[in-house]
Order: sequence, then structure tokens, then C-alpha cells
Amino acid sequence: MRLLSFEHGDEKAVGVRIGEQVVNLAIAAPKLPKDIIGILRAGQKALDAAEAAVKKAPSQAIVELANITHLLPITHPDKNIGLGKNYIKHVLEMGGEPPVFPGMFFRIPDSMVAHNQPIWRPEISDTLDYEGELMVVIGREGRMIPTEDALSYVAGYACHNDGSLREYNRIPAAVSSGKNFLHTGGLGPEIVTADELPPGCEGLRLTTQVNGELRQDVNLSDMHWNVAQLIHLMSRIFTLYPGDLIGTGTPAGCAAGFKPPKWLVPGDVVKVEIDGIGTLVNPIIDAPKVS
Repeated sequence: MRLLSFEHGDEKAVGVRIGEQVVNLAIAAPKLPKDIIGILRAGQKALDAAEAAVKKAPSQAIVELANITHLLPITHPDKNIGLGKNYIKHVLEMGGEPPVFPGMFFRIPDSMVAHNQPIWRPEISDTLDYEGELMVVIGREGRMIPTEDALSYVAGYACHNDGSLREYNRIPAAVSSGKNFLHTGGLGPEIVTADELPPGCEGLRLTTQVNGELRQDVNLSDMHWNVAQLIHLMSRIFTLYPGDLIGTGTPAGCAAGFKPPKWLVPGDVVKVEIDGIGTLVNPIIDAPKVS
């Protein structure tokens, strides 16, 4: 399934996309939780009920994709874990050394925006960068998860733009500062359940384009730590809960890797695309002035 959160008219709801249409689960399956994280917490029975409801959805539950506004699929996860240094070519382009453990940070909820919503270039620096990534969505609770079982804890996957303010990323011991400016990261357009994709998304292609120019192009099999290994590593530190998000790192080709850097500016449009998952689109604007 392709789960999404959306707004249509005055209503906010969870839906399932089928081609160019969206089935509103608030109408097709009114007993289900009203947000995606609630559905995930309710377990496989809720996902099965959603899938069954889609097959017999009444006409009044169906809206055209073109008529909706995408919202963040998950707005307030228990954890939004960012992981870095997972593509060696990117590590080298940033002047780093091959890692022994993923770079790790967290993103706060209001640093994120949905598909087609603008990413803000902050007022205090022009070093806004893009980072196309695969986002993992956890489907069930677990701790100390063995690598061989880790993929069974995945609910699905989404596209992620782990937007960064590089000037602040480079402050010693303060990488999280550059990851948490308001409205600098993108997520969406939807969550594709794991059963529709290869295990761990191995072999899928990820690309990032800026204004149609290809900047990043990688096979997800090139990750230094694959999805299962990342889940295992994170579950050794803390309990993972349904709806938790794990960003898997970005490949080479970021703006900071060019000479001179190709920082994002207002008017740019960034597209992160992953085979089988979709295309996340975010225009760039200046952050609104504080009056």
C-alpha cells in the first residue's frame, strides 16, 4: 500500500493512493485510527483492514490526487533518527575518514515539511544543502533486534531530503544544529509498505535533481550499513517504536561537494526520487521575515 496524509477541503485524513486517486480511510474505514502512526501502532490487523477497505471503498471516499494537499505522513514520531557517513564517496567528498559507526543526530518535528511544500533557506546563512535519502519507517516495537530479523520491524519506506545548513553542521560536536532549522527537511510523498519493495530496498536507484540537473545518483546497495544493520545498531541503543523514522544517509553529490559549492537558493526545486517509492518535490524559498 501507499499510505499518505492529506488535506482535502477542510478535512485532514489518511489515505491510500491507487494510481491518480486517493481513498480516504476516514470514510472507507471509519473505525481505523485517524493518523498513520496510529494505524502502525494498531499493528498488522489495522493495515489489513485498510487494504480491505480500499478494495470496497464507496465512491464518496475517493478523491483525485491532483485535488489534495500532501501533509507529512508522520508528524510527531517518538524518534526521527538521522544517520550519516553511510556512503563512502560522500564521506570522502566532505573531507572525512571512513567511519566505524554511523554519524547520528535527531531532527525535531518542525524541521520537516511535506511533499510540494517549500523548504526554507534560513536568514542567517546561505549554506543550505540537499541530501536525498531513503527513510525507513518502523512498524513494531523492538529492542536489541538481531540483524537477521531487523527487516520484519519495517512498516515501509519514504523519500527524504535531509536538508542541512552546512555552516552549522561544521561546528565541532554540533552537527544537529545544521539539521534542525525550521522547515529545512522534506519527507514524502507517501509511505510505501515494505511488502511492495525488495527487502531493505536493495538494488533500488536513488536520484536527486536540482532544477532538473542530476546531482546525486546511487544504487541503495552501495550503503555502507544496509537497512537491517542500521536497525540493529539503533535498537542496541534504545527501543524502536511504531512510526519511528530512520534516515539512512545520503550519497555523494551534495552541494557542499562541488567547487565552488552549489548552495540552494530561492526559486530552486529539489526532487528526490527512489525507484518504486516515488518522487519528493520541494521548492526553495527564503524563510519568512520575523516581524
